[in-house]
Amino acid sequence: MGRDLGPDCRLCRREGEKLFLKGARCYTHKCAVARREYAPGQHGAKKTKLSNFGIQLREKQKVKRIYGVLERQFRNYFINAASTKGVTGTILLQQLERRLDSVIFNLGFAKSRKDARQVVGHNHVSVNGRRVNIPSYLVKPNDVLEIKTDAKTLNTIKANVEITKERKVPTWLEVDTANCKAKVVRMPLREDISYSVNEQLIVELYSR
Repeated sequence: MGRDLGPDCRLCRREGEKLFLKGARCYTHKCAVARREYAPGQHGAKKTKLSNFGIQLREKQKVKRIYGVLERQFRNYFINAASTKGVTGTILLQQLERRLDSVIFNLGFAKSRKDARQVVGHNHVSVNGRRVNIPSYLVKPNDVLEIKTDAKTLNTIKANVEITKERKVPTWLEVDTANCKAKVVRMPLREDISYSVNEQLIVELYSR
């Protein structure tokens, strides 16, 4: 499986805003975006005016980086959303939010989506009683999630819950932090997604 192994903070700086890729660090004074509010690289500090294509591209790159998916997988999500009845942009974001690694992150069981992918990939998560180690697995309403692992990893998960307790759990999820369990109540709505994303720009980019 392909992965982006570059520095996470460079991705945030390139998009000019916090994407919360480093977990708790993003909320401190050590955040790279707070310290250097310009793009990385030799010419990063120069102000450039983007074309319409450039604006659309940056929006797509931002969403890809938030959810940690690469181009081919992201395009497949878009193709699936475009062939589904409803608003294409909203369906695209719903699919990304329903990814198992994203759900684990939203529940507070991981400090970042990268950590959440590790939790899932290392076989620590069960869905409806069955172990699932595929981060891109899409959850459905009434699915029951549970962290099933050894005591050492469970203590790490509970420590993550404590670190992320200020982060609000979306209303489409119900969580029992004491027992590291959760339930998918319903499909996520557009208003459940708190990121400043203009998904219509992505639709326009792929519709060219």
